[in-house]
Amino acid sequence: MNTSMRVIPRPVSFLQRHLFHPSHALHKIPASSRQISTTPSPAALGRPSQEKTYGYLLESSQAAALLRKQLPARTGVIATKKGMTAIYQPSGERIPCTVLQLDRVEVMGVKTVKEHGYWAVQVGAGWRHPRNATKPMLGHFAACGVSPKEEVHEFRVSGEKGLLPAGTLLKPDHFKEGQYVDVRANCKGKGFAGGMKRHGWGGQPASHGNSLSHRVLGSAGQSQGGGSRVYPGKTMAGRMGGHQVTVQNLKEQSVGLMVES
Repeated sequence: MNTSMRVIPRPVSFLQRHLFHPSHALHKIPASSRQISTTPSPAALGRPSQEKTYGYLLESSQAAALLRKQLPARTGVIATKKGMTAIYQPSGERIPCTVLQLDRVEVMGVKTVKEHGYWAVQVGAGWRHPRNATKPMLGHFAACGVSPKEEVHEFRVSGEKGLLPAGTLLKPDHFKEGQYVDVRANCKGKGFAGGMKRHGWGGQPASHGNSLSHRVLGSAGQSQGGGSRVYPGKTMAGRMGGHQVTVQNLKEQSVGLMVES
């Protein structure tokens, strides 16, 4: 099982560090925190400040979620899923884990605000035979000083400090044990699936006159009372899987370096 996925370091937002508290549902937001910034305000550090406030902001609101959204300070990596295993804690708790391999993950280039309008690091992983790559990509690989890569992705970073020189090899020690990351990959495609498999329907009654309709859709909506239409988002049979999925706040259980001879 070789599934490529992107592992992104999980940032700790400015509001989570300095402003939000689990016991409070409403929080006073200073004017300086309306823009995303990694520099805490004087009020957040406990020092007196003369800045104005904009009332209270609900933590579960969209505005607070936008303020919490920050780019990570470091680049992510491209990893390959090799399988599953488990780690047992001293208490006896069994934690299922996914084994990821970093195959020749190298930095190919960077994007700067001055030239491109944003900060980003271009990362390549794996190896592709030169005859299977286009001439423009071969020229790009040669300009970056790396071998042809199987996959190339960009990772946005928060600032210039997150940029790395081209050719830098990203190893497993790029992460630390106990660190939280976000993992993004394409889920396994199931093809065309019925509603019971795709959405977990319970199915129609198995007896009392039901014939050949145990797993079918049944009614798709109302008649005149509902507008004589099918509501958007109605669960039906269709293509299942094969789309991008992001899982957040996964904890790194173990980081190791293994060299195959």
